[in-house]
Amino acid sequence: MESQRSHRVGDQIHKEISALLIKGLKDPRVGFVTITAVEVTSDLRMAKIFFSAMGSESEIKNTEKGLKSSVPFLRRELAKRLRLRYTPELVFQFDSSLAYGNRIETLLRQVQTEHTDDQDDSGEN
Repeated sequence: MESQRSHRVGDQIHKEISALLIKGLKDPRVGFVTITAVEVTSDLRMAKIFFSAMGSESEIKNTEKGLKSSVPFLRRELAKRLRLRYTPELVFQFDSSLAYGNRIETLLRQVQTEHTDDQDDSGEN
């Protein structure tokens, strides 16, 4: 039963943090950020927020610093919006799975192109 509640709270935190990033956060370091997932502990004391961002590695690091510095503001806003006894501690973590997926897709396309080129070369002989 607790895992179902933590899942529901995680979904609500996901929605609220996404809305706050769009409307309420004024930090210039935080550019285009997508919240990919939120994991909440069963006691609802900590929420790990996974995010994805566009840009170079240094831009992503700056975005992460901006998000971490905005944690007090985000917790305060979450406390206003969520009716919980305790507002969870927020921990932001970069989600590299999208970049990893893009890298695999690029490699597969490259292999497919090489395979097609090899077939065209062998078909002409």
